[in-house]
Amino acid sequence: MRKVPMRKCVVTQERFPKNELIRIVRTPQQTVEIDPTGKRNGHGAYVSKRKETIEKAKKTHILDKVLEIHVPDEIYEELMELVHE
Repeated sequence: MRKVPMRKCVVTQERFPKNELIRIVRTPQQTVEIDPTGKRNGHGAYVSKRKETIEKAKKTHILDKVLEIHVPDEIYEELMELVHE
C-alpha cells in the first residue's frame, strides 16, 4: 500500500491528501497560475476545494502573502469553477 502525500491548505491550515487540494504556483516568470498537475516549476501553495475557503483566501489576500505576488481576480474565478459545492 502506497503512502498518500499530505499537504496543508494555506487558508485553513488543515492537512488533506494532495489530490483533494488545488495548487497555485508563482512561476519563475513572476506570473500566477493554477497547477492541475502539481508538478509545475515555481513557488506553490495549496488551497482546499471548498467555496468558502476560496472566498476567504480572496477576502484576506492570503495567497498574495504566501506567494509574495499579487494574485489576480481571474485566478480566484478559475478556482471557483474547480470547487466542490
